[in-house]
Amino acid sequence: MRLCSIASGSSGNCVYVGSDATHLLIDAGISGKRIEAGVAELGLKLSEIDGIFVTHEHADHISGLGVLARKYGIPIYGTGGTIAAIRQTQTLGQIDEELFHYIKADEKFTMKDVTLYPIRTSHDAAEPVAYRISHDKQKAAVITDLGCYNEYTVECLKNLDILYLEANHDIHMLQVGPYPYYLKQRILGEKGHLSNEAAGKLLSRLLHDNMQAVMLGHLSQENNLPELAYESVRVEVTMSDTPYKGDDFPLYVAKRSEVSKMIEI
Repeated sequence: MRLCSIASGSSGNCVYVGSDATHLLIDAGISGKRIEAGVAELGLKLSEIDGIFVTHEHADHISGLGVLARKYGIPIYGTGGTIAAIRQTQTLGQIDEELFHYIKADEKFTMKDVTLYPIRTSHDAAEPVAYRISHDKQKAAVITDLGCYNEYTVECLKNLDILYLEANHDIHMLQVGPYPYYLKQRILGEKGHLSNEAAGKLLSRLLHDNMQAVMLGHLSQENNLPELAYESVRVEVTMSDTPYKGDDFPLYVAKRSEVSKMIEI
């Protein structure tokens, strides 16, 4: 099982996850040209990508879909609500109907030797999901764009080897920053985004002795800093009532416009 961030942040998201035999993208929120270059850095061609699994229809998760669909014919997977919203996004151009494939939250979907389990998320989109991905006994998850989490979320994310987790904003930076009031309220709301502190609290619920790596992603360019996200999450874990400390596991921060370290187990 391998996981790598090709792009991360409010300006565009794309995560590679796969095995020796199966190569998948979670979201395609940057240009087709950038995705092509990022995949090439991994030693792959876009023609080798088996599918793009979309979390939701916001532009920073789908802006490259149209180009990839037309140029490479890569199948697109999403919930009914997400696909309906993608179809109505005129900026993507024409996408062949046959490339769309429907998945449902809480129903497993198997592609070759990889199984995906879509997880419901709380976000202001049509029918958003995150993804838990398993290969043999190895388990990873990519979860961003959630304003809050609950026991369902925690249960879906237990016993992972790799976790790619949103740490979108520092609450203080957001509150004193330049965003208009309505946008601040949206981000802070239950259908917005996870703060650094909330990410640390959720991570504290998920840590176990065999966690191989955690990568923080979807950082806001205006309301966060990579160093701040890293330290805030470590502090939250250390202060939690779990036996784990912030430096008990490898913690990475996905870069905005560079391909991240490949995490491999």
